[in-house]
Amino acid sequence: MSQDNLIKLECTQCRKVNYHSKKNKKTIKARLEIAKFCKTCKARSPHKETK
Repeated sequence: MSQDNLIKLECTQCRKVNYHSKKNKKTIKARLEIAKFCKTCKARSPHKETK
């Protein structure tokens, strides 16, 4: 996996980085926001892309 396509997904409630994903930065300019399961919150919460 190429490093320039990797992104980190952070939980919006507890601010913990739980997931790593990849995206095509040429076609998707906006930051991703995906509902994922957070292990520390023990609930499904929105995760936003960080820097």
